[in-house]
Amino acid sequence: MDFILDHYENPRNAGSLNDVSEDAHKCDIKQNGGNPGCGDIVTVCLQFQDGIITDFKFEGEGCIVSQAGTSIISEVVIGKSKEEVLSMGPEVITDIIGEELALSRPKCSTLGISTVKLAIRELEREETKKLALA
Repeated sequence: MDFILDHYENPRNAGSLNDVSEDAHKCDIKQNGGNPGCGDIVTVCLQFQDGIITDFKFEGEGCIVSQAGTSIISEVVIGKSKEEVLSMGPEVITDIIGEELALSRPKCSTLGISTVKLAIRELEREETKKLALA
């Protein structure tokens, strides 16, 4: 539990997504995600280079599990390809935070990875549209 509290109190890759003018934090895709039932919200900003996630920033509010889980996922997915992330199942977070916590709060624990996957799918849709219009 100390590991999860540390990620909640000192989230990795958390930061403002408002200023996207700086190249270091320019979003290739920005995606909102949430659990309406319990009020968990995250917004992720992903930056890619050659199909690999090179930067990840997020903002959010909600329970310890959702926010710590997003912080943990941010570390997991940096350096991974779109395909690698899309193939990840819920066990990616379950293996880290433990089955008991993940199964007792499944939507909270998987909010980060679910939002990242939504972002990647949206980016792929945008890229497909650009190719079709070219």
